[in-house]
Amino acid sequence: MQRVVECNSARTAGRLSKAEQFERAAADLLLLADDERAASDAYVTLAVHAGVAAADVLCCVDHGIHSRGSNHGEAVALLATRRPKLAKHLGVLLAMKPAAGYGSHPVSTVDRVRAERAMDALMNAARASVGG
Repeated sequence: MQRVVECNSARTAGRLSKAEQFERAAADLLLLADDERAASDAYVTLAVHAGVAAADVLCCVDHGIHSRGSNHGEAVALLATRRPKLAKHLGVLLAMKPAAGYGSHPVSTVDRVRAERAMDALMNAARASVGG
């Protein structure tokens, strides 16, 4: 059973604010890191959180609800009903979450760049959807 949360303007703005916080933290991490590869796991984890929050904004705007819970596949499916390309970006990020957050080997530079592109696409769309 899909768990959803109804959205209002405050919830939408709050999710966008969270997305932007994670996005800024990810960018700052790379600026401060002596070695980008050593920071890749934390960067991807922050990108995942930014992407999830941005997807919530998009679902709030498109559907008046966003998915909530541990089954991220439901969030991807909800986003895909109106924004299939962005749902693929969210899927890319979510697929990286276990390796970045729980794996024993660092995320590759190629995957870090893929995460950055996916996060950027979701963030740009989220901002545009609320007129930002």
